Amino acid sequence: MRIDHIGIVVRDLDSAIRFYRMIGAEIGERTRLEEQGADIQVIILGTARIELLTPFKEGPISRFLEKHGEGMHHICIEVEDIEEMIERLKAGGFKMVDEEPRPGLEGLIAFIHPKLTHHVLYELKER
Repeated sequence: MRIDHIGIVVRDLDSAIRFYRMIGAEIGERTRLEEQGADIQVIILGTARIELLTPFKEGPISRFLEKHGEGMHHICIEVEDIEEMIERLKAGGFKMVDEEPRPGLEGLIAFIHPKLTHHVLYELKER
């Protein structure tokens, strides 16, 4: 296991990217996720990655932005077997946002409900 990336919600991707350019980060690919209503900009800092997320229509990212404002949205943990990890967490009493894995930017993903993770939203990712 390892931390794959940190997701940060921003109002304006181009404005947010300015900071990362100033510190010398590599600006990766920008992707539109229609089903989430969000554009995602990948930022690469050595071996670490950040995903900047901004809404372009109503969806989970726009609701997060309205409720919480800009800031950290989630921490993504890469796992070897996402289905096994989901079952392990459910057996341990953790609530899943996604009961089944679904396609993400790179492979299968599932979110763990933040209620029992100290209000931190975690994303599981199987590459």
